[in-house]
Amino acid sequence: MALIVQKYGGTSVADSDRIRNVARRAAKAYDEGNDLVIILSAMAGVTDRLIQMAREAAPEPDRRELDVLLATGEQTTVALLAMMLKEMGYPALSLLGYQAEVLTDCSFGNARILEVGAARIQHHLKNREIVVVAGFQGFDPRGNITTLGRGGSDTSAVAIAAALKADICEIYTDVDGIYTADPNICPKARKLDAVCYDEMLNMASLGAKVLQIRSVGFAKKFNVPLHVRSSFSEEEGTMVISEEPAMETVVVSAVTHDKDQARITLKKVPDQPGTAAKIFSPITEAGIVVDMIIQNTRAGGQTDLTFTVPRSDFKKAMSIEEKVADEIGAQEVFGDENIAKVSVIGVGMRNHSGVASLMFSTLAKEGINIAMISTSEIRISCIIEEKYTELAVRVLHTAFGLDRED
Repeated sequence: MALIVQKYGGTSVADSDRIRNVARRAAKAYDEGNDLVIILSAMAGVTDRLIQMAREAAPEPDRRELDVLLATGEQTTVALLAMMLKEMGYPALSLLGYQAEVLTDCSFGNARILEVGAARIQHHLKNREIVVVAGFQGFDPRGNITTLGRGGSDTSAVAIAAALKADICEIYTDVDGIYTADPNICPKARKLDAVCYDEMLNMASLGAKVLQIRSVGFAKKFNVPLHVRSSFSEEEGTMVISEEPAMETVVVSAVTHDKDQARITLKKVPDQPGTAAKIFSPITEAGIVVDMIIQNTRAGGQTDLTFTVPRSDFKKAMSIEEKVADEIGAQEVFGDENIAKVSVIGVGMRNHSGVASLMFSTLAKEGINIAMISTSEIRISCIIEEKYTELAVRVLHTAFGLDRED
């Protein structure tokens, strides 16, 4: 049969009953003759509670010790699932990140996987054992426990699937697939049967929270088919696969939104070589990710420069840029947290014209002003006032024909 890697998120293992439901799903796949590796997250809410405990112990917890603490969340769920499977009469065992040979770099709290040594897992699979692996964690070259950041269990699952050359990686969550828009704000959103890796990469980076972006990058690099589906039903979900010719017949596949945005503008910046480096180097050194950048040239050798950062980093970024403005002789720095990003995504945009004009005219008809624009060959993103986010998603969903059942 097949070698299947299954990953279950926090809501799927939120309590003993739900872990038992995972055990039943695993048993069914095993009984069908499949080899099975299961990756688990911590129970829903546990990681947040552990972070709170750490901050009660120390306002700024040591990052190495914080990773040691956070890794216990997944340790709990894998042990419980292995116990339940054994009680049901199935050969199962749990492995922590270091036991599964998930080698990472040394970036505590947001480590990146360097290599997965598949030998130990393969040994257990040859003995027809169900291998239950703690997601979200690994170990660095010095033997320290590391964690992979929010959503890291997705990356664990795809990396292990790639190392094992699994036939498929099933991502079980509390939604039944990937939708054309967020169903909570767009009632006419539809579940997609399939999306390609590039579309999913853009969706993940532009607000869709179904998959962690690094996991999609791994899947694309190693050509791992992903099946995103619900752990609470038997329905088929959405396949994330290599691009197929038929996918280009659909101009836009999805509309996404992201409210975790803030905008910073430096006014009357001297337009000289090296100025941009002086503006962005301190931001990079502070670990702040810059997204969209726009520069407007003025007369008299000056320019205005605007960029966006995650809203959670806004105050830190403003503080940095106020100092930079004094150093480079900019006239003023101001910012805005009341913005959002809406995007249309689709590989079909490569071969169809008029996507941008339709997006802009649709927003204009609703009186929605566009503050910034960013494009690639398969997506267009606009910064708008946050209060118009839901309206923008709905009207764009309709304008690009995504409401239609066909």
